[in-house]
Amino acid sequence: QVQLVESGGGLVQAGGSLRLSCAASGRTFSSLGMGWFRQAPGKEREFVATISGSGVYSYYSDSVKGRFTISRDNAKNTVYLQMNSLKPEDTSPYYCAAGRNGFTRRTPNEYDYWGQGTQVTVSS
Repeated sequence: QVQLVESGGGLVQAGGSLRLSCAASGRTFSSLGMGWFRQAPGKEREFVATISGSGVYSYYSDSVKGRFTISRDNAKNTVYLQMNSLKPEDTSPYYCAAGRNGFTRRTPNEYDYWGQGTQVTVSS
């Protein structure tokens, strides 16, 4: 079993930055492929970014590419999402997810474990 705890959400003005963190426990962290998703009210869960267990490979949705950066520190069992140039349409709860092998993944049903989410609100 893997436990995921997100932090770092909050209220920020458009153009600002936030860094989300997701701390994992319960399994060798470097064996987990990690991802970030968001789900606005009334919408499906949307892929944001994913990173391989080694940290070598990462992929982004087109809507955040060039603005967001996913990274991980395997010594600290933590994955990060640096969000720059935030827009009001980035407003959403953000969820951290983990998959049992170290691959990158882009769809929610490929992940085995989920955090509770952290709210990001971007004001115009």
